[in-house]
Amino acid sequence: MNHKKLKAIKVFYDGQCPLCSYEIDFYKRQEGSSTIDWVDVTKADPEELPLGLTQEIALARFHVVTRKGELISGGKAFSSLWLSLPKFKWVGRLFKFSINAHLLEAAYRIFLPCRPILQRLMQKKQTD
Repeated sequence: MNHKKLKAIKVFYDGQCPLCSYEIDFYKRQEGSSTIDWVDVTKADPEELPLGLTQEIALARFHVVTRKGELISGGKAFSSLWLSLPKFKWVGRLFKFSINAHLLEAAYRIFLPCRPILQRLMQKKQTD
């Protein structure tokens, strides 16, 4: 995979997760989103995934390939996404370095076990 062709970053997300899709759709409507390559991992060809990222791994955590071609996940990935969107640059900067980056990653790790519950609630809400 040639990461030098990236406009800004490449975002890997779970398109079958209603929670993830809702959030990604929000980001896609933001100024600057056209500079981001959005990849729904559930529809992606395995060859589209960077070395070291399988579909299973990509579905378990949020992943981004940076402009420099670095594969990152979790809080760092969100910070990278936010830095790519003009309205969110300030929050990306806030969480890019220092203790804030560790706090964001800790919050993300706390969220992950809750994700299946939130997914079920969103699916139920969509079917009601």
